[in-house]
Amino acid sequence: MVHDASTFELGRPLLLRGGTVLPMDTPNRILEHSDVLVLGNRIAEVGPDLKAPDDAVIIDASNGIVIPGLIDTHRHMWQTALRGYGADWTLSQYFVWFFLDHGHLFRPEDIHASTVLAALEALDAGVTTTVDWSHGLRTLDHAAAAVDALTSVPGRYVLAYGNLHQQPGQWGADPALRRFLEERVPRNGMLDLQFAIDITGDPALPERAAFELARDLGAAVTTHAGVWGTARDGCIDVMAAEGFMTPGNIYVHGSSLSDESYRRIADTGGSLSISAESEQHAGQGYPPTHAARTFGLPVSLSMDTSVWWSADLFSAMRATLGADRAMEHLKAHARDETVVHTSLRAHDVLAFATQGGARALGRQSDLGSIEVGKKADIVLIKNDRSPVSFPVLHPHGHVVLQAQRGDVHTVVVDGRVVKYQHELVGADLASVRAAVERTVGHLRESVGEAEWKKGMNMPVPESKALENNFKAT
Repeated sequence: MVHDASTFELGRPLLLRGGTVLPMDTPNRILEHSDVLVLGNRIAEVGPDLKAPDDAVIIDASNGIVIPGLIDTHRHMWQTALRGYGADWTLSQYFVWFFLDHGHLFRPEDIHASTVLAALEALDAGVTTTVDWSHGLRTLDHAAAAVDALTSVPGRYVLAYGNLHQQPGQWGADPALRRFLEERVPRNGMLDLQFAIDITGDPALPERAAFELARDLGAAVTTHAGVWGTARDGCIDVMAAEGFMTPGNIYVHGSSLSDESYRRIADTGGSLSISAESEQHAGQGYPPTHAARTFGLPVSLSMDTSVWWSADLFSAMRATLGADRAMEHLKAHARDETVVHTSLRAHDVLAFATQGGARALGRQSDLGSIEVGKKADIVLIKNDRSPVSFPVLHPHGHVVLQAQRGDVHTVVVDGRVVKYQHELVGADLASVRAAVERTVGHLRESVGEAEWKKGMNMPVPESKALENNFKAT
């Protein structure tokens, strides 16, 4: 059955009919030839041969796989206009370009354009909830642009407020910022709040005011931790000493850390957001899924930034599984042994991208799985035009190791169809493209043509190689 955009604006019941449902209520359960009925913004029934209400919109899910909406817990959405610009960068080069030289050139309209583009590409890839690690918000006008962008696109978002142009101790003490966040971020389950706080490891904790503001507003903290050369055990030590390692904190990357730091994160109710493509390309450290298993650390997945790599969780799942298995084989070979079964399975990694994200955000009661009563954030993977769509013998493995964004047929967020038959519903991509092109033109002109071209393959002058790149300048 073919539907147009007007069909989905009516708030009618929705039935996905006859798919292979991976509910993710337990990691490896499979419901074959099953339906999912959505009433309002909730999942009403799951099972075979459900009776459809008379006015229901029916989507044929046969030959497809139905999964919960994917959840990305760390994405710098404001950088999306520079997609692929830093394909050959090191992490140091990224820091120099954004933190020292050119990040201040982003105007509010550039934040808006990039964030809208990022939000749409997230939905296009079946990512229904995204944490916008928005650390380019150097003024309240920039912050307003980010909020306006996130509320203009029909997904779920968490604004992780940050400002790399000031020390967190400065912006955290600003009463105007507190008022803005209280008034403009509704925290209604569609747009929520975190604080993106990176620290230097200074025992005096100059970032204290930002941590205190997060505590006062009841918002979780997300921080880059376990990043080689910048944010390592010393940062964890300071947070622990000052009592700011609290439940709900998300530690991004979490690679280059000691066993003691992993224990502290686990003991205080924190979780890791692993960006395997980022960790492998940029060198934060090896993706720490082995440490997560060792210390019982919850894991979610993220893609980090489009400046380098793909902005979807299919690539992230693939990279995570590949890195974990490579490490397992490498360690076995060092012992002159052979791995005869793998520890991390495809269903585990899909759980990271669904249940894991919901848990990290404190939303496990209503997101992350396909269960009666939960919010209707649902993705149908189906592509009858692709020879890779069949046979589906191992559904979890198919999602993690075979599927890609082009196979995302339908995306439902809060009961609303936002993508159908491989196309975003109601998205004005021409206007989005025009806005992003204006941003690129502004940045290119501001940087200068020679510097712009050099920026894609730049050296790091010794004078700009900082010992700790999270220090304000």
